[in-house]
Amino acid sequence: MIRLLLPAIAIVFAIATPASAQERDVPYWATIRASELNMRVGPSAEYKIAWVYRRPGLPVKVIRVMEGWRLIEDPAGDKGWVVARLLSPDRGAIVRADEPVDMRDAPGAGAALKWRVEPGVVASLGDCEDGWCEVAIGPRAGWIAQEMLWGAGAP
Repeated sequence: MIRLLLPAIAIVFAIATPASAQERDVPYWATIRASELNMRVGPSAEYKIAWVYRRPGLPVKVIRVMEGWRLIEDPAGDKGWVVARLLSPDRGAIVRADEPVDMRDAPGAGAALKWRVEPGVVASLGDCEDGWCEVAIGPRAGWIAQEMLWGAGAP
């Protein structure tokens, strides 16, 4: 009976630990999963809180991994440590421009304009091709030039 349970227990543990929680090569992109996330000056709850994020979906660059902690860099260039379980492997992007950018219905400057997107807007990131990235902002979806997005491209 125990021999039959061991493979089942191993499967449960494999399923309970998602691949995203495993060690990954850095740097890599992630997004904030929690509605509130403390950035600390060191990799432990004992360290001082330097910043509190209240923006789920905000893209961050993971630049170092240490046990259950990740050293991240945010779109402003600030760096600090966060609890790994409060990050998501889902890709996101933030509009980085001084003025609204065009969201088009297809990749390319000649495609029809759908909306104008304000700087600082956070979007879910889809595929990127030929310098354009597919994004979703709530129910709206389209394509934005990759150069206008922080979180798109190679970390």
